[in-house]
Parts: sequence; C-alpha cells; structure tokens
Amino acid sequence: MNILYLLIPLGLVLLAIALWAFMWAVRSGQFEDMEGPAHRMLMDDDDPRVPQHKKSPNQPLSGPDK
Repeated sequence: MNILYLLIPLGLVLLAIALWAFMWAVRSGQFEDMEGPAHRMLMDDDDPRVPQHKKSPNQPLSGPDK
C-alpha cells in the first residue's frame, strides 16, 4: 500500500511530461503534413542524372522562323 504513495505521483509527473511533449509537437508544426514525405519518397526525379547537350546562345535556331 505504501508503494502507491510513490507510484501515483510518479505516474502523474510522467503524464504531465508526455502531455507537455505532445503540446510542444503540435505547436511547433510536427503534425502539419503527415502524407507529404511519404508521397515525396515515391516520386521520381524528372531531372536526368546525365546532363543533356544544350544549344549555345550563339547557335542559330533551326526551324520555319529562320
């Protein structure tokens, strides 16, 4: 029975710490975008890894406007 005098206040202190941590996480925006990182991980990059040959600015345009 004497252990309850220790465990009840200890449990209340741990509950207060957990509640404070949860409120801090909500206020700092930790739960704003829950699905974005999961979708971003699955998207492919559109940029190729090997650079493409680009036309130089001095090179004339080829086409009907020439």
